[in-house]
Amino acid sequence: MGNICRSPMAERLLVRAVRERLATQSAEVSAEELVHSHSAGTGGWHAGEGMDPAAARQIRARGGDPAGFAARKLRPEHIDATDLVLTATGEQQEYVLGLRPDAAGRTFVLGQFGRLLAKVDSAALPAAELTPEAVYRRGVALVEQVNAARGDAGPLPGDDLEDPWGRGDQCFSRVADEIEETLVPLASLLLPTR
Repeated sequence: MGNICRSPMAERLLVRAVRERLATQSAEVSAEELVHSHSAGTGGWHAGEGMDPAAARQIRARGGDPAGFAARKLRPEHIDATDLVLTATGEQQEYVLGLRPDAAGRTFVLGQFGRLLAKVDSAALPAAELTPEAVYRRGVALVEQVNAARGDAGPLPGDDLEDPWGRGDQCFSRVADEIEETLVPLASLLLPTR
């Protein structure tokens, strides 16, 4: 909502997951060249602020980097520039679709997307290569498969991420674990080891 807790953790944990995949492949390309991960909030009350300190601690503890993060409010042009939109809750998914109804096929609640990743037929995805173009093609096909697996079903109540704002490190750790349960498999599907 405010873009200082869940979404910045997801933004930075995806980059870290991609970096870890690349490290196993002696890649000469950076994670940032292959995957552009950005976050935004449905409200603008924290615009320009850094991550919540507890969120930043989770990022550092998991090998990521919270430096340089600045909260921002979600705008239609952010949605237009994406191939995949992951929200923390079903309510936020509705907000995204209120701004851009045409983004329905690429907008998911994070937990829902994670559940549906298990239905992806990796053999049917384009070849995995360490180029921006190849990762893009594979990512678009992956999102299409997840959307097809979703059909008309909406997210389940358990797909929402708990809001850790104002709560302790234990809650932030639990939410970061849930984020990684989706983003690590996503990185593995985008960049399978050879």
